[in-house]
Amino acid sequence: MSVFAKAKASRSKNLKSTLTGLAIVGVGALVLSGCTPTDSGTPAGPREDLTLKIGTLLPQTGALAFLGPPEEAGVALAAQEINDADLGITVEVTYGDSGDPDNKAYATTVPNLLSEGVDAVVGAASSGVSKLVIDQIIGADTLMFSPANTSPDFTTWDDHNLYWRTAPSDLLQGEVLGNLIADDGASTLGMIVLNDAYGTGLEKVTKSTFEDAGGTVVASEFFNAGDTNFSAQISAVLAQSPDAIALITFDEIYTILPALKDAGFDTSKVYLVDGNLKQFGKDLPPATLTGAKGTTPGPVLADDFQQRLNDIYSSEFGGTLDDYSYAAESYDAVILIALAALAANSTDAVDIATKLQEVSGGSGNGEKVTDFASAAQVIIDGGTVDYDGASGPITFDDAGDPTEATIGIFQYGDDNMHTRIN
Repeated sequence: MSVFAKAKASRSKNLKSTLTGLAIVGVGALVLSGCTPTDSGTPAGPREDLTLKIGTLLPQTGALAFLGPPEEAGVALAAQEINDADLGITVEVTYGDSGDPDNKAYATTVPNLLSEGVDAVVGAASSGVSKLVIDQIIGADTLMFSPANTSPDFTTWDDHNLYWRTAPSDLLQGEVLGNLIADDGASTLGMIVLNDAYGTGLEKVTKSTFEDAGGTVVASEFFNAGDTNFSAQISAVLAQSPDAIALITFDEIYTILPALKDAGFDTSKVYLVDGNLKQFGKDLPPATLTGAKGTTPGPVLADDFQQRLNDIYSSEFGGTLDDYSYAAESYDAVILIALAALAANSTDAVDIATKLQEVSGGSGNGEKVTDFASAAQVIIDGGTVDYDGASGPITFDDAGDPTEATIGIFQYGDDNMHTRIN
């Protein structure tokens, strides 16, 4: 069964049945101040032919490079479909590498994108990278829209309404992960955690949820980005003989997993998260992960959508996709930006931002639509839209967070490849 987060007036602190029902996050759908559409839903005055310049800040290198291909495919597919629709807006995309906090590719990419005058930056994937560049991007009056940031810190960031995301906060993934581990029968849990905005936020919610479900977190061991030796953390966790171990890491998992297995820990009791939930295949010794589970945001993608992603990735980038993590969220980010630009009759970042909540259905009581062309036509005809996308209903709250999202649960086989099980 899919696990959904729905908007409610207050946040439930007792979510024992998340895996068979609803995970509740404390968000409300409030109308943005400064959003003043006309009665028809479109701004007054003649409609312009718009050219929307989007730059990507997505991981082509670094610890999250495995997320780059599906995210770039999502951006490319959305741009293609918007341009093919020929409904008053053209999207131009400049692709850039975010890297990670270690290799610092973002330090070159962000100035380059801003100098080119992009209206919006799609990225970063890493919450840690976004924290390093968000003030620079929004300080240039440029929209920043992440398809994969999950740190709860962005909900309250002083972003002048210019930061948005289609990925849900880790308040949800942590609840699902903590309840999954408890429901699988573990009474004690050890965690090895990256000490950054992503890791600490996810660790906090996972720990709280697991303990609310009656379990005990016996060890939370942290490491820093760039560390290569994790023997101290591994020893400290194993010394507590936990029933299960959650690994909140990026590429460090390639060192930690074999070490856990060599130490005799049953790796079927290991739990992964979106930062390391990969199709490892032959990159790890056979059966390293048999039975292990993991979580990542995102719905079950329709076969047709996956095929369209593969086709565009092959034609634009010359490769094939073996993972679709955050592809739908990236696709929807571009579609929503374009719809908001149409609704605002402007590609100015501030103007686009005033319409993003509306076109997502978070305000405005718009007409339900599920594709760009239909949505654009509604706007052109003077109406208001409520876009439900490939990643789900989205429905932004006044903080720029989606109030509805899906968390997938995956399990590994003997070939170190995962399959969705919920």
